[in-house]
Amino acid sequence: MKALLFIVSLALLIFSSPRSILAQAAAPPVAERAPIAGRILTLDECIAIALEAQPRIQATLSDYAAARYRVTQALAPLLPQLSGSASATRSHSITTVTSQTTGQTLDLASSRLLSDTFIAQVQLSQLLFDFGKNLAATEAARKLAEVAVENVELQRQLISLAVKEAYTNILFAGRLIRVQDQAVQRAELNLRSAKGFFEVGTRPKSDVARAEVDVANARVDLIRARNALRTARVALNTAMAIDVDTPTEIQDNLVFEAVSLDRGQLRTESLKQRPEYRQAKLLVGAAEATERQTFRNFFPDISGTGSYGATQPQLNESWTLGLTFSWSLFDGGNRLARYQEAKANLEGSKQRLKSQELDIIQNVEQAEIAVEETQERIQAGQALVASAQENFRLAQGRFDAGVGTILELTDAQLALTQAQNTETQALADYRIALARLDRAVGRR
Repeated sequence: MKALLFIVSLALLIFSSPRSILAQAAAPPVAERAPIAGRILTLDECIAIALEAQPRIQATLSDYAAARYRVTQALAPLLPQLSGSASATRSHSITTVTSQTTGQTLDLASSRLLSDTFIAQVQLSQLLFDFGKNLAATEAARKLAEVAVENVELQRQLISLAVKEAYTNILFAGRLIRVQDQAVQRAELNLRSAKGFFEVGTRPKSDVARAEVDVANARVDLIRARNALRTARVALNTAMAIDVDTPTEIQDNLVFEAVSLDRGQLRTESLKQRPEYRQAKLLVGAAEATERQTFRNFFPDISGTGSYGATQPQLNESWTLGLTFSWSLFDGGNRLARYQEAKANLEGSKQRLKSQELDIIQNVEQAEIAVEETQERIQAGQALVASAQENFRLAQGRFDAGVGTILELTDAQLALTQAQNTETQALADYRIALARLDRAVGRR
């Protein structure tokens, strides 16, 4: 009775159209989106666009649909098999017959037309009992279909992470452009001051040369920052599956908001939400079902058959009923080897599940450490920028008063630029660390 209920529920599950299959695994429908160009996108909007348009997700949805159809294929032998056939032959033969009384040899011709040999029939067969072989095969196929579902979620999480990292890199590059632009302005101001002092004879020519070098270095760093911005925008557009030349504009969220982490809770959540871990558990279930199937292959099959038809020329009715008992007694050790293979695969799946758990815990720990580290780096960077600004202000005043050297001013300017870059890098690393922590826990 339980087996019958399983078959019925499974049949209702899998006999659906491809459109409904994809709809069940796809993301919730969204309204028609406004044009991307010409407006400022938030991080959530970028993620939503990517999840809707990324071809990698569409590919995994198709893989899921194919896996569902494989469940149908595994279930099919449990359901009635109906077939029809019709045949007709035309023949002509000559038979040599020797009379026993006269001893004469005669050639007798025999000819049959298509209408004389026409046969039509419908055949029905039903597997009655197979010791659960096909049920186990169907269960294994169903587990693999669920693995395909988890692969859809895995791709969504990976794409969300890619969007978050590219989004942050755009903001980081934009901040670097502003920092380097300020560095260029300071270097050009110092160059003008050095030239003015040189013209009145209070500074040597070397101060002017050193200031010109600082201007050139600042401009090179500015060019690099601008190229980094272009590269990050291409990465974000690619992650969102839009034209790489789209002038994407995004909202700045590169701010520091301290977070507190509960390590125990994050570990528990990661083992519940990471699709890789759920996939590993499903693969263990599929391996168990395959192991049951290969073991039950040692037992016989019982099937019922029946046919109904008619033959020409009088359309004589004919029907048959039969019961088939089949049992392969020896096949050269093939079934035994397949069973042993299934047992080995099951043990391997169990060990991979344990390995996956260790990897996930390690990922969560590493992500937590990265978040805590970047929080400390941000606080140190903020203090460093404040000190560097004050040092540069003092060095600028000494140089303008004629008591400081160009080397002292240049060092202070470089220290300020590096401090600002360090703070900006820490802010970007913090956002990326939070994104990777979400990925490690299994969040989008």
